[in-house]
Amino acid sequence: MISEKLRRLISLLPDRPGVYLMKDASDRIIYIGKAKNLKNRVSQYFLRPQSGKVAAMVSHVDHFETIIVGSDKEAFILEQNLIQTHYPRYNIMLMDDSHYPYIALKRHDDPMLKIARDTKDSHYFYFGPFPSSFAARQTIDLLNKIYPTRKCAHIPNKPCLYYSMGQCLAPCIKPLGKEKAEELYSSIKRFMNGDNGEAVALLRKRMAEAVERLDYETAGECKKSIDALEHVTEGQSVEISSSIRDGDVFAFAERDSYLCLAILTYRRGKLLGKTTHVVPSFLSPEETALDCVLQYYQNHELPPLVVTRIQGAKEALACIYEGVIVQVPEEGKLSDVISIASLNARQGLDAHFLTARLEDDNAAILDELGELLSMDTPLRIELFDNSHLQGSSPVGAMVCYVNGAPAKKMYRKFLLPEDVAGDDYHSMAHVVGRRYGRLKEEGAEYPDLILVDGGLPQVHAAQEGLSQVHVDIPVYGLFKNDRHQTSGLIDGEGKTYPLDAKSPLFFLLMRMQDEVHRYAISFHRQKRGKAMVNSIFDGVPGLGAKRREKLQSTYPSIDALLGASLGELSQIIPEESALALYKKLHGNKG
Repeated sequence: MISEKLRRLISLLPDRPGVYLMKDASDRIIYIGKAKNLKNRVSQYFLRPQSGKVAAMVSHVDHFETIIVGSDKEAFILEQNLIQTHYPRYNIMLMDDSHYPYIALKRHDDPMLKIARDTKDSHYFYFGPFPSSFAARQTIDLLNKIYPTRKCAHIPNKPCLYYSMGQCLAPCIKPLGKEKAEELYSSIKRFMNGDNGEAVALLRKRMAEAVERLDYETAGECKKSIDALEHVTEGQSVEISSSIRDGDVFAFAERDSYLCLAILTYRRGKLLGKTTHVVPSFLSPEETALDCVLQYYQNHELPPLVVTRIQGAKEALACIYEGVIVQVPEEGKLSDVISIASLNARQGLDAHFLTARLEDDNAAILDELGELLSMDTPLRIELFDNSHLQGSSPVGAMVCYVNGAPAKKMYRKFLLPEDVAGDDYHSMAHVVGRRYGRLKEEGAEYPDLILVDGGLPQVHAAQEGLSQVHVDIPVYGLFKNDRHQTSGLIDGEGKTYPLDAKSPLFFLLMRMQDEVHRYAISFHRQKRGKAMVNSIFDGVPGLGAKRREKLQSTYPSIDALLGASLGELSQIIPEESALALYKKLHGNKG
């Protein structure tokens, strides 16, 4: 039985494309969707019988709003923007926003290689994507040994060690020239397109020449490079039995209101690997799968070809992205590839249910947390922690969980002033005050709940920070028992809320606690490492602010700096300064 308020809103729905926002009695957005026809799409939630997760979502809807737009494309863009802003409880969130790495080859007269996460810089040629950063780095290292590419991030005043080894053409003292650069580009491109015959021949020639000179060390290095070349190319030689060169293949499987979307990624005619996403299904399986595909391309490059049988995918992708070809095969080689993707989707669901991942029940767990604390379900939780070593390099950190999953784009780091270094209470008050003072200035949304580690004193510190900026948000602490084990929550009045150490809620909170610890400690180590590296530069002649910055960007840690040769340091700073720094790092050795 729907309320009179909803009946009135349904009667006002337009026959136009747009976006709808479902809200609960507290006016919080709990679901955002798009529709070609708002009247038909929204009314069916309330006028047709629903079951499962859809029924659960509808039961929480108190009212809704609509935004009319001019086209399906506008509706999609607006929907995605709103979802990424509000993180509604019942929307599908593919929290994995990682990008496949590419190898980028610098254009112009000094060919240089690096790893890139996108292909937007027109100053580079791009090859990939690769299945992992390790695979891309492995290939770059091999290319740099085989071909005389530029190795120096900053051009030195004289040839470096790589020039004497035959691995660089020394653009520092003589331009390569267009003809030589094009020759080098062509060789690398042939290698990246799968033709490694030239590279193997070149290495074999170098190895034979080294043997003639009785230079067995160089010959051994050439042999290692040949073996590495065969290993790298073997790792990328998963040939496909279809006509796909650059494309993605999508298929899905559905079970018990959960859907697994499987993506097979093909580039340069080879299978790079698969990705699976398991999400709760609040719509029909086809609609859920389509939403996942569209969201996937918010963070991943769209290839020239998409192969799928997901209903509506062809029309939706063609509407949003110009030039993409979407094939919907019913038979033949492409159909066989979809069958393989479907098998991966079914196996993804099997693994999902067998492992009984905690994420499955996040909605119910958060409901339980809200009931325990006598508050509305805390869909967005922010956790704080501070880190220092005897007061040195003090930092603060905040992690954010939305719908029980980490929202890493919303994590924040804080450098703490020295006057609160080592003072955990005032450090917490300072960080909390800064965080929510900024949100207040920006008019941004606050979290539903703040969690701190350290018991009652840290709760009071966080509350003091909130009072300083006149913001009111519930704050609870994770307190420990006499064995220093987290055993429950505590509020500002000292009231405790014990937790069952075997319950899903306990494990979810422990995972959040571990994540904010990890984030704070890693930031502290990074800052402390930079401070230690910077202190090493003290007393070295010729190291001003700019040269220190160059060194720190090239060698971000002490281990990296210790691993630098004298020749490498001389490429970045003057020879006299490089020698003084090298001696300071290694004494008078070498």
